[in-house]
Amino acid sequence: MDTLTHALSGALLARATAPLSHRAPDTGQLTLRARMTAGFIAAAFPDIDFVLRAIDTLTYVTFHRGITHSIILLPFWAWLVAWVLSGLSRFSRRPYPWQAFYGIAALGIGIHVAGDVITSYGTMLLAPFSRHAFSLPFTFIIDPYFTGIIVLGLVAGIFKPKGRYPAVAALLILGCYVGFQGILHSRAVEIGDTYVENHRLKEAQVHAFPQPLSPFNWKIVVSHDDDYEVASVNLWRTQELEASTARSGLPGRWEAIAAGYQPVSTAKWIRHSRFGETESQSVLAREAWRQEIFAGFRHFAAFPALDRIEYYPGAVCVSFLDLRFIVPSLQPSLVFGLCREGPHGSWQPARDRGLFGRG
Repeated sequence: MDTLTHALSGALLARATAPLSHRAPDTGQLTLRARMTAGFIAAAFPDIDFVLRAIDTLTYVTFHRGITHSIILLPFWAWLVAWVLSGLSRFSRRPYPWQAFYGIAALGIGIHVAGDVITSYGTMLLAPFSRHAFSLPFTFIIDPYFTGIIVLGLVAGIFKPKGRYPAVAALLILGCYVGFQGILHSRAVEIGDTYVENHRLKEAQVHAFPQPLSPFNWKIVVSHDDDYEVASVNLWRTQELEASTARSGLPGRWEAIAAGYQPVSTAKWIRHSRFGETESQSVLAREAWRQEIFAGFRHFAAFPALDRIEYYPGAVCVSFLDLRFIVPSLQPSLVFGLCREGPHGSWQPARDRGLFGRG
């Protein structure tokens, strides 16, 4: 989930759990404004691991959603956020002890973690003791409907300043929306199961991942051995959608993306291979894949596939991508590779060209 949506969800939860009396008595109870501000900041906090990007992109994707998203360390992070907010409150008219912020800080971090778990990226809930990434891939990482429900709940609260029910209602609607996405996820998996049965693919596994623009857009991945069969479908549409070539800019880009998701009846299954299609590609790709310096990407990539092999005078570069992060009509994101000079040179990471570009 994007950081702004996380922060807004923290403010919404703070509003929904606020005491019925909004005045701050001398006992140190937060005002409603202070409470919502604390929820906003706390829910954005776990994404502070973005600073890892300063090292390089591979380090970032390897450890992102790690210790700052851990439910084991959540009590510590809540205390840290509460302590910082307490310190900042000393510059206002009404200072608060850290204990006043602790509960809402814990709730804010908790809703952030929950919001990340329902995406396909994966969240290391048990860090630092385990790097297993938990995921219920129901919601795309940027979902305007998800964010819109939160915003509507906050706006409705402006017109009901003494009631928390608009925020509570928004959270309930949000839960129903995610539940609806879960139903769509099951439907997408069923389509994959049917494909496996019809093509008699032995020991194949079916996965489905939410896609941008619509909750009905899904990517279905059927994995078997080192190969994948991938289809991008729209579960609602019954007729194929064609993108207009006359439109440019953002509207044209949106149309091109939307056109990549076709009705189930006309779905196009595309084959990908982890190590390439030819023997020469496979040998080189497997050698690069096994390198110790590539261990981070091996752990991160759920569905790694060979992107390309590029030959240069005296050098060769092998790059891989994760099929989870391919969107129709867009350049693949989170692509990482290794380069080697000469047939016996050592493998080195390819030059980093951006957060979501090739690395």
